[in-house]
This record gives sequence, C-alpha cells and structure tokens, in this order.
Amino acid sequence: MQMPVPSPDVLGKKDRIVALLRGVLPEDAVIEHEIELKAYECDALSAYRCPPLCAVLPDSTEAVAAVMRICHAEGVPVVPRGAGTSLAGGALPTADSVILGVARLTEVLETDYDNRFIRVQSGRTNLAVTGAVEADGFFYAPDPSSQLACAIAGNIAMNSGGAHCLKYGVTTNNLMGVTLVMADGEVVEIGGAHLDAGGLDLLGLVCGSEGQLGVVTEATLRILAKPEGARPVLIGFDANEVAGACVSDIIKTGIVPVAIEFMDRPCIEATEAFTGAGYPVCEALLIIEVEGSEAEIKDQLSRIIEIAGRHNPVEVRESASAEESALIWLGRKSAFGAMGQKGDYICLDGTIPVSALPHVLTRIAELTESYGLGVGNVFHAGDGNMHPLIIYDANRPGDLAKAEALGADILTLCVEVGGCLTGEHGVGIEKRDLMTKQYTPDDLEVQMQVKDVFDPSWILNPAKVFPLEASKIRRGM
Repeated sequence: MQMPVPSPDVLGKKDRIVALLRGVLPEDAVIEHEIELKAYECDALSAYRCPPLCAVLPDSTEAVAAVMRICHAEGVPVVPRGAGTSLAGGALPTADSVILGVARLTEVLETDYDNRFIRVQSGRTNLAVTGAVEADGFFYAPDPSSQLACAIAGNIAMNSGGAHCLKYGVTTNNLMGVTLVMADGEVVEIGGAHLDAGGLDLLGLVCGSEGQLGVVTEATLRILAKPEGARPVLIGFDANEVAGACVSDIIKTGIVPVAIEFMDRPCIEATEAFTGAGYPVCEALLIIEVEGSEAEIKDQLSRIIEIAGRHNPVEVRESASAEESALIWLGRKSAFGAMGQKGDYICLDGTIPVSALPHVLTRIAELTESYGLGVGNVFHAGDGNMHPLIIYDANRPGDLAKAEALGADILTLCVEVGGCLTGEHGVGIEKRDLMTKQYTPDDLEVQMQVKDVFDPSWILNPAKVFPLEASKIRRGM
C-alpha cells in the first residue's frame, strides 16, 4: 500500500509546530516523543504503520479550532482520530501529519427525553451513549461490534451500523446534528435538535465523509424508548448458500426483524471456543432477533421458523432467558476478536443486495480456494452488509499481498452484483484504489470538488478515500 512522500518543509519545522500547539493546549495534550507516538502509528488495520509528526488531544471544540487554525496556517496535514478502531486505515497518519484525537471529548452535554435526543462530545464511546440514558428506558440504536471502544466521531466518519441496523438504520438515520470544525478552524453548526434542517443536506454530506470535510466535536443523536422485549433464535444450516437463501426469503415476506446475523463454520468454531456461547455445530448459523410485546415476538418468531423450516435447518433454538440472549449476542459481538485465534486477517466490508447472498457466498468460497487462503464469514445478513475475514500469515512473505488481492476480487464482486465497496467501515486507504470500480472519473471529480469547497488545501485526512495520485495532484504534490 503506497503512502505519499511527506513534505520536507513540514518535517523540518516540527519543533516550531509542536511549540505552537503547546501554546494553545495543556502540556500533556501534545504528544511528540517517538515511544509515545507508537500508539498512534496505526489503527485497527494494523498491517500498515506510520508514526505521525505529533499527536494532540484537545478537550473542547475551542481547543480543536485552535489546533486547526495553526495547522491550516502552517500547511500541516491533520488526521482526525476517534478511538482508532477503523478497519480500513481511516486514521492511519502520514509522516508529516498531526493526529487530532478526540479521546478527551467525552461529556454528555444535553439530554432531552421529551424530544428524544442526546447531545454528546464526539469522543464518547458508542456504548456509553446508551449507558447515559438506559436507566431512564432509552437507548441509542446503532451498535457496531466495537461499540465498547469505538467513538461517536468515528461512527459519524464511517456511517457505522451494527447488528440492529436492519430495523433502526445506521448512523445517518440516527444523527440529528453536529458541531464541525472546518479546516481553517471555523466552527459551524449543522442540523440540530429536530428531525430535518432546511436547505442543503449538509448533515448527510458530513456523515460518512471520513474526516475529509472537517472535525466533528459534538453530535446530537436520536434516542429511542426501549422495546417491551426482545428475543433471538439460533438457526443452523448445513451450507452457507442455504442460510443465504433463508435470509432472502425472510426479507421477501416483509418481516422486519431487529437483526439477522450470519456466521459460517470457521467463525462459529472460533467464537464458541472464545466465549462458550452455546452455538450449534453446523456449517452456517443465523442469529435472528425480533422485538415487541410477547404476542408480537411469538408471531414473528413462528413465521420466521416456518420459513427456515423450508430450508431444512439442522437446528432451531429459541432463547429461553435474558441470560441466554445476552450470551448469544456476546458470541456475535466477540466474533472479530475470536477469529484472531486462527491467524492474522483482513476484515472486508462490502454490501450486496440480499437476493444475491447465495451467489456471492458461493463465489467467495471459489475465490478463496483459488488463492489458497482461509476465510471466515460473519456479517449483517439482513441488509447485505458482508464482512468476510481473509486469514493469512503476516510472517510469510507475499501472504499479505495475496490476501489484499483476494479482498479486491471480493469487493469487486460486490459491486458487480449491484452492491458497493463499503457498508460501514469506510474507504480509508484499504479501498481507495478500488473506487474506480464503483465510480466513473466524472463521479470522483464531483466528489473531490466537494472536498475542495470544505478543505481547499487538502490538509484533512490525506491519502484516504480518493485514488492516491488524484489526491497528490489536489494537494499540489
């Protein structure tokens, strides 16, 4: 993976830049020493690493604005960083960049149950948003598997989803407003404590923009009342394709479960060994959860089980208690970590039409065999957001390149069947050179013109999203 050559001018004035940043931030909020910067040289796409020029940890919108003004004046690239859980290299620094971390922006600023919103600083973790309102019977719907650690800032940057996005939508469906610090330090408010704002849909533009347009420091989020109850059912099948066909049939009927999650045998085995969740022994497993009153739950589950019965499941097991339901979801939420027992892996993130699931699962198996690598599948089957995990050996020369080539083939397949390159992980550096598979040169030019408006100098999150050569030309490199 190629990264741009850093500007000698910026590298040569590191001491000046650090001194300027120390002039607007507390001593411990500016990190410059080599050992301390190890924590910021990569995100969860850990195959690629690059120490930044320095890192800063502001604790307010005003402090972020002060940092941006300095970096803009000095021509220093800035890489916004949430919790560093990006699986696409979205927070990977360049050698001449300043990492701007939001880890100290964690406060709850306002809670309004009558109007069902909460306003938080963007460094607050996803799970901690629900934690702030659950005692009063509310929750925040988007729930990425990394929700214990991932920050709202990163969720907004990548438009994250999670297991329950089938019913409740992804971040953009639950985001009402943001405070955004522009590249030159100007602070703007977009949206607010209401369903829709007038004028241009700038909020929709910012959500999913991967730190290319500004730094989100505060977010107004929709919160929902907890449902009366919820219950998952485990359904095992003897083939991935059969499970995929079952998902397609469920969606066709108009039933909308709160979640439909898919796991194949490698992932089931790894997760079971890791958590002891009690998953059945099978080739493919669906976790389907419904919610509502007891009558609604029984009705939905009976219809789902009837549909599954047409596909000859090897096991159907309905959760019998709150404890069993929690264990089922613990297993699913631990799947990515559990797969680490099988080796190094790249986690993909392509989205496809649900009707294409059987075909795509078959082709993934064929492609994987042709490359001689392993793969584990765990994904949000209800909305076709796939997460194949390509297993490789980082210590074996050529294995990483082979895994990346397989990943490119799988993501190209997603586009070919009518899907897209990413559902919730973003483009980052991982998919930037595949953007031409989905977009024409004119499409990409329009997207880059939007960035020109927000960030004319192209200092925000360099070397991401857009093909590298196009980014370098825009930056005048």
